[in-house]
Amino acid sequence: MTDADLFQTRPAGPAPEATSPGGGDGPSAAPLAARLRPRSLAEFVGQQHVLAPGKLLRRAIEADRIQSLILYGPPGTGKTSLAQIIAGQTRSRFVRLSGVESNVADMRRELTAATNRLANTGQSTILFIDEIHRFSKSQQDVLLPDVESGVVKLIGATTHNPFFFVNSPLVSRSQIFELQPLTAADLRGLLQAALDDSERGLGGMRIRADAAALDHLATLADGDARKALNSLEIAALTTSPGKDGFIHLTLAVAEESIQRKAIVYDGDGDAHYDTISAFIKSMRGSDPDAALYWLAKMIHAGEDPRFITRRIVICAAEDVGLADPMALVLANAAHQAAEFVGWPEARIPIAEATVYIATANKSNSAYLAVDAALEDVRAGRTLPVPEHLRDASYRGAKRLGHGQGYQYAHDHPGHFVAQDYLGAARTYYTPTDEGVEKKIKDRVTRRRAELEKARSVDPKQTPAP
Repeated sequence: MTDADLFQTRPAGPAPEATSPGGGDGPSAAPLAARLRPRSLAEFVGQQHVLAPGKLLRRAIEADRIQSLILYGPPGTGKTSLAQIIAGQTRSRFVRLSGVESNVADMRRELTAATNRLANTGQSTILFIDEIHRFSKSQQDVLLPDVESGVVKLIGATTHNPFFFVNSPLVSRSQIFELQPLTAADLRGLLQAALDDSERGLGGMRIRADAAALDHLATLADGDARKALNSLEIAALTTSPGKDGFIHLTLAVAEESIQRKAIVYDGDGDAHYDTISAFIKSMRGSDPDAALYWLAKMIHAGEDPRFITRRIVICAAEDVGLADPMALVLANAAHQAAEFVGWPEARIPIAEATVYIATANKSNSAYLAVDAALEDVRAGRTLPVPEHLRDASYRGAKRLGHGQGYQYAHDHPGHFVAQDYLGAARTYYTPTDEGVEKKIKDRVTRRRAELEKARSVDPKQTPAP
């Protein structure tokens, strides 16, 4: 039987092989999570932000008006289950391909069949591609003409952000639905339903599960329904009945069944970028505890320490800036130390820099100032270098008037002299009153006033508007 046959001919009820281990038909080879796949939207758990009554995706499924769409989210959130629900309700031909197992030849064969089917019978085709991100950009291009012409309606499922891993033309022609990790409450209800279900779940087995055990599984599953159900099944099948004939699932049993928590962290996808984003924003927001948590998550996942420290250096310059110039010094020192010692010791200087930046005074004045100046340059308002500031070191420079009238700052009191350094009235840097920058602000304010006074006395120092 092909994948397409599985979707097209699947009856509304469970397949015979999906019998619960505790049911009368004997044990099944299918895992609990596979047996308990929802058969309708009424059985589907979670994702109410897109599947609550009245929501667009739910209306489209119930009315059999599915257009091309891409479902993306972490494992165990219901992407394949939604595809199976659509397969059970649609009057279109439902064909499934896998980004892992299928190739261009498979795609062309199904696209040709869809073209013939539409021409001969008028029946449209829904093409479901699981793990569509596994296809290369050139493989995805094969789909584009038939998706654009309406020969097939594409349903792509992926754990990776489609805006990064799916061709832009396909994304622009599809509706994007992001599925979220299930809540602990969702998973808790799902585990209880599995214990109560005698047809496909564990209801035929004599099980007593402590609330603490189910809470533990629901929490440590990290939003993954598959992981929660499979851990429950392992606990049930590997625990011997007590003297009363019941299998007692205690907290200790649950801890052994799910073992240590697997961090959801992909080295090149959403979790990678979302975590570093949360890390930077926590430092910028002056929350050392949050910053340390996100740092710990990256360390636990084996993130490259240089990736982390580069972002710390950027944050020190962009968000702390002149309010505490030592932040950049410490961040750069942490970067060099981490590269020198590596994990696990690198966590110490990185944590030191993280806490320092998170608790430092903040100013983004330098960041705003350079961007304002860049905007002027990009807009084409390029200023010529004033004559007295031009290079006068080469032969003939004086004949051109270069350097004439320039005053050497160190020859004046306070090592400052009021003279025109730009040739136009522009103000880019606006110092704040935060930390060290307050002293800088006092100096800048005083010297700008002296420059304005000098301009009013010497018209040559008056800049162009």
